[in-house]
Amino acid sequence: MFGLLELEMNMNRPPSVIVTSMAAALTTCGFAYGADLTPAPVYRPAPIMSPVPAYSWTGVYVGVNGGGAWGSQDPLNLITNRFDHLSNSISGGLFGGTIGAQVQVSYVVLGLEADLDWANIKGSSSVIPTVGGMPVTAFPVNAETKIDWESTARLRAGWAFNNVMAYITGGLALQGAKTTLTTPVGPVCGGIFSGCSGTDRQIGAALGAGIEYGFTPNLSAKLEYLYITAASLEISHTDVIRAGLNYRFSGF
Repeated sequence: MFGLLELEMNMNRPPSVIVTSMAAALTTCGFAYGADLTPAPVYRPAPIMSPVPAYSWTGVYVGVNGGGAWGSQDPLNLITNRFDHLSNSISGGLFGGTIGAQVQVSYVVLGLEADLDWANIKGSSSVIPTVGGMPVTAFPVNAETKIDWESTARLRAGWAFNNVMAYITGGLALQGAKTTLTTPVGPVCGGIFSGCSGTDRQIGAALGAGIEYGFTPNLSAKLEYLYITAASLEISHTDVIRAGLNYRFSGF
């Protein structure tokens, strides 16, 4: 304001004085206008959040498992290998415990797993045994066969998507098998049969795949399929589907 009054008073002065007065007036007005402006807001960067830790599958674990199985087994060769091959259909359930250890590197999980299950996988058939295609009894024999326990020791290789892991597995299998023979007139003992019953431990292989889901950093559940083929005096084949619950002690 004072600058403008001074400009009006100096209008009759020389041009150089007028120009100087105008500059002073504009400067004064600029400062006055600038004083009325609201300060520009100051923008601060958002705080950096700590990254959420990725789910880790590394550790030693123990667990329980259970499920069902079906397949076939030769009942007569549990007693002697003199007979022609015979196949009984078998099916039933199993339940047991699991122990394992694994290490995760990036998305890959590698480990070892072993289990021991009680089983009741059984079947029976009424047959006339043959040797070289020739019948050896005049009456049918009822052959009941079962697998009453099984155990595996396997490698596992998985691909982890945070707390979900798909895996393949394979290794050794061991089964306990038993056969009991009877006829309509009683047990079959002696003669061509060395006894009325027989037991055997079958050694073979297990191969399968599964998926496991981590509910917490230590607790996970799995669903898996195993194909087990075991042979000693006889040959058996079983398909196993089972679910399991594992508790993992993180790290080594």
